[in-house]
Amino acid sequence: MSDYRLLLATRCLRAFGFGFSALLIGVHLERRGLKPGEIGLVLTIGLAAASLSGLLFAAAAARVGRRAVLAVAGVLMALTGLDLALATSPGLLLLAGITGMLGAASVDLGPFASVEQAVLAESVDARGRNRAFARYSLTGGLAAAAGGLFGTLGGDLARSEALFLLYALLGLLTAVIPLLLSAAVETHRPAARAFGNLRPLAGLAALFAVDALGGGLVATAVIAYWLHVRFGAGTDVLGPAFAAIALLQAISYEVAGRLADRFGLVNTMVFTHLPSNLLLLLVPFSPTFQVAIALLLVRFATSQMDVPARQAYVVSIVPPAERAGAVAATGALRGVAQALGPLVAGLAIQVAAFGLPFFLGGGLKIVYDLALFTRYRSRPAEHETHA
Repeated sequence: MSDYRLLLATRCLRAFGFGFSALLIGVHLERRGLKPGEIGLVLTIGLAAASLSGLLFAAAAARVGRRAVLAVAGVLMALTGLDLALATSPGLLLLAGITGMLGAASVDLGPFASVEQAVLAESVDARGRNRAFARYSLTGGLAAAAGGLFGTLGGDLARSEALFLLYALLGLLTAVIPLLLSAAVETHRPAARAFGNLRPLAGLAALFAVDALGGGLVATAVIAYWLHVRFGAGTDVLGPAFAAIALLQAISYEVAGRLADRFGLVNTMVFTHLPSNLLLLLVPFSPTFQVAIALLLVRFATSQMDVPARQAYVVSIVPPAERAGAVAATGALRGVAQALGPLVAGLAIQVAAFGLPFFLGGGLKIVYDLALFTRYRSRPAEHETHA
């Protein structure tokens, strides 16, 4: 099996686990006796660890090898699942997030992300890189959506314990598969140069942080709460609505790869993202729940097309040996900014019925889109300049 297919297999298994973990983690910790503040702390630790551990793993990959580092990420996922399934002490449960593999944040955020995306860029021909990243995102999106639906089986403590044991098993499988990758995925650049010269990425990383902060303001939990407050929507209607949103997002990744081939990565990022954020500003004015959901469905059908384009762009403007470091550095800044989003949204939660998080989040994302286009439209990726 090719390295590319092995990467997709690993991503599929991990994303499936992340899908049901994100759905169950809060309820499971509550069943274990943790208080809301403690649950929030676990999630905060998990998000911060997922964001920052990529830096450590990128450096380690240059020293001990990419295959070994990806295998370690799988082991950490297994340990997380075992902790959640078996631990009863609040202290031990609080440790679940420090591995960075809690799965509560994103299928593209964690210690694995920087190394895996660097390997992905080199496992396909440069001309097929855009679509390769699109398929990578599509696989993760579909698996996460399936995992979310599977998570509805965790209706009581015993069942959620069983699902987290499954999570641990998935982690072990994702630890084995990277060891089957060929030696071609390795880089022999010294660890001290794993990050190379990141100064050219500084401006891009700062813009990504602005986008991530805006995204945190309109996280799924905030949108669901607003729909509940504004229209009295319950979980019986919110569940199917957000499942449909997840499927649209996954499908959009495949479309993004084709658009990037035709119009370029920066154009794809901006001209799919900008209309979706204008729609975000309209959501608070929805007169009915049905109109709000329709706007959100249209919005989310294009809002994530920038994800594979962004990933392909970052790994294509730095030398191959520095790709893991570039992904790690930009991902860490994005993750920290994203963690701030829900905190700011929490301050606005009292007026969430008036749509303040939508206005703040949409406004920040529009600023990001315009700044990205202005600064980077004349800087194509390496594989675009040789097309």
